[in-house]
Amino acid sequence: MTTAQGVVLFSSIHFALKAEKVIKEKGFAVKLIPVPRHLGSDCGVGLRIPWEEKDIIRKALGEASVPMEALHPLTSK
Repeated sequence: MTTAQGVVLFSSIHFALKAEKVIKEKGFAVKLIPVPRHLGSDCGVGLRIPWEEKDIIRKALGEASVPMEALHPLTSK
């Protein structure tokens, strides 16, 4: 069984890199990925996250003042 994944979108690579650092320091397994074309993004890089942890990750990014553009579930095709 695979864990559901999601992607956090940012307005710049700077915010994506900062988010990766903040969330990894919290012990979550995350990875920077190219944003799926159908989701779009100004910077083109998103942070893949475990979907069940989205609320904790959203809160951690807010506390670290890292602005998100959007948060989407990733679906397999």
